[in-house]
Amino acid sequence: MNTIARMIATFFGLGYAPIAPGTAVSLVVILLYRFALNGLNRPVYIGILAAVFLAGVWASSRHAAVLDQKDPPEIVIDEVAGQMIPLFLLKPDWGLLIAAFLLFRAFDIFKPFPINRAENYPGGWGIMLDDIAAGLYTGILINLYLIIF
Repeated sequence: MNTIARMIATFFGLGYAPIAPGTAVSLVVILLYRFALNGLNRPVYIGILAAVFLAGVWASSRHAAVLDQKDPPEIVIDEVAGQMIPLFLLKPDWGLLIAAFLLFRAFDIFKPFPINRAENYPGGWGIMLDDIAAGLYTGILINLYLIIF
């Protein structure tokens, strides 16, 4: 089970990228969305997102415990779930995708209030929820932009 948890938590090993693994995985999610996920119907996309989130809570809890660390840098399944949120229903336009990528990474790295509070939940919940909050912030800003402009 530890191997399965490690594979999920590191998003099939991409979390071992030598430089900025969270950023690298967020970029992979952008590319997956642009070329494959944007064509899915809403219930399927939501189902995949829910599965990624729930598997991420389990896998990141288990993998972090094995490593005896609170939030190891190689755990990137949280970035997968968080980056998927602002992409939901977004046109696969490069400008919008780049904006979603940059905003998500900024919120994930700088963790403004209350995103920083989400890290306080135990185990995989804390690992996953701060990125979910960053994804929600990003989605709100992108959609406000689309409504206004």
